[in-house]
Amino acid sequence: MERRDVRGHYEELAAEYDEHWVYDPGYVPWMSGRIAEALRLGPTDRIADIGSGTGLFTREVARQLQPRRPLLCVDPSEAMLRRLGTPPPPDLTPAVASAEDIAEGRVRLPYEQLDAMWLKESVHHVADPAHTLRGLADRLAPKGRMLVVMLPATIQYPLFQAALARFEELQPDPAAIEGHLRAAGLKATLTHVEHELRIDRDKYLGMVRARYMSLLSTFSDIEIEKGIEEMRVAHPEPVLVFPDRFAFILGQRRGEAV
Repeated sequence: MERRDVRGHYEELAAEYDEHWVYDPGYVPWMSGRIAEALRLGPTDRIADIGSGTGLFTREVARQLQPRRPLLCVDPSEAMLRRLGTPPPPDLTPAVASAEDIAEGRVRLPYEQLDAMWLKESVHHVADPAHTLRGLADRLAPKGRMLVVMLPATIQYPLFQAALARFEELQPDPAAIEGHLRAAGLKATLTHVEHELRIDRDKYLGMVRARYMSLLSTFSDIEIEKGIEEMRVAHPEPVLVFPDRFAFILGQRRGEAV
């Protein structure tokens, strides 16, 4: 999405990241379950979460899956990966690397090939998604699956108008990502999932102030405060209710049913 220092943004947010992403108690288990279901994960699969951050969703997938091999948490931010714990849990293995590093083979992973990988809301940080997704596809084993989870081109979040407009300007089109997976030699399908969010308004305003979405790091402190005031006027209700809709783009090596 934005081309500012994304890594620095997440380094600063690491300590508070999980707090800002847990909208409600059911959100992380719901999303993690949808990821595991879409990828048809099995306990013996070699799995990587590309752009895992603190491992918020990887931890939950591991809890649900009970894997026999550690899940790889791949992220360029050491601060985010440190949130896994020291040492990390035995079912998670951190790897300090970007999606581009993995695609280009600049970082050696414990698994030469992967049976499944997902990128959740991280593809917009990739400068050349067509090239990088092709490189990631090359890391898949036979029958390997890749899932890109991303927001659609338009969202219904209760953000201030300038943020919504900038999101639409910068957010990649999920259909284009589907095309990149096809060009990488994968069978690809595009579907959508939706979850209703309910969150205390003041908590959400605090999340915006903390710039919980990387998009918000493109606004100055003054612009953020002005936007928060706009949100207060537009949303006087104490609890915000809005749909969180995601595009799920699933790719699999040709010759196998998706």
